[in-house]
Amino acid sequence: MPSLEFEQIDYRSPAMRSLLSRYTRYTNGSKQCMISGVIHFAAYKSVSDSISKPLQYYQNNVCGLVEFLSLLHEFGVKNFVFSSSATVYGSMANKGKPLTEEDCVHHPTVVKDESGSERKVEAGVFGLTSPYGRTKWFAEAILADLAESDPSWKITALRYFNPVGCHESGLLGEDPRQKPTNLIPVVANVLAGVQPKLQVFGSDWDTPDGTAVRDFIHVVDLARGHIAALAAASKGHIQSPFRTYNLGTGRGHTVNEVLNSLEHASGQNVPVERVGRRAGDVGFCVADTQRASRELGWRTEKSLAQCAADVWNFTKQKVISVVGQ
Repeated sequence: MPSLEFEQIDYRSPAMRSLLSRYTRYTNGSKQCMISGVIHFAAYKSVSDSISKPLQYYQNNVCGLVEFLSLLHEFGVKNFVFSSSATVYGSMANKGKPLTEEDCVHHPTVVKDESGSERKVEAGVFGLTSPYGRTKWFAEAILADLAESDPSWKITALRYFNPVGCHESGLLGEDPRQKPTNLIPVVANVLAGVQPKLQVFGSDWDTPDGTAVRDFIHVVDLARGHIAALAAASKGHIQSPFRTYNLGTGRGHTVNEVLNSLEHASGQNVPVERVGRRAGDVGFCVADTQRASRELGWRTEKSLAQCAADVWNFTKQKVISVVGQ
């Protein structure tokens, strides 16, 4: 393992300049930053929070990104991996089939369909459902425009679907500081006795059991996707200065299926309250992952059952720790 250094700095802080300077060499009047690439995870990510606090989301997710890119450009750091989101597809997620990267493009693009026929896809997106989704789309548009103006950038936008799971050791997992809004952390809180019940938002979606369908990807597979993206860009395997990739499994699971998997892993029943649909939600969101497989040499390895087992393993450790204290 290489040595790791942790610096706790807001990426919008002036201290970022000092940090980059520490990794910069000055030779004969020119400077060279020794940082080979950057992965951007710095966005706020709650759909519901973005609806109630839109200015905070635009300030951090969009304005902060622009300032950060300007700083990286100044230091010559141009291998940039951006953590994007499937929310950029907006209402296209409800078309009932896996989403391809061409369902959301930022410049006119010619694509081939399954029969080999070419068609032109215009830039834009339809039906963005939340300020959070808009910040991700705006951010991608900014990155695409930057790469268009300066092809020396290597910008990779990874469109996450639904990251779940924990490290299999049970030592590293998701423990939200605020009230969680994503499905699996909420179920974990119910299993740990932190919350009394799970609210299921919408039981009338056009899906096999009426609950929403999502593409759940294990966080370990997600991490591997970032490594694959950095490596592919560094080795020149990505031909375009801006390229988007879906990170998902290519398979959807309903809320009920996820709930059943966690009940099976824990051996417990989860109390459920079925309520109306939540603002900003869509009924179906599943990735087409062929591009990532073909160009990054990446695909998921872990199943929903493994996700559930790892979540329960981490949740058990939390419960034991609290009881021990």
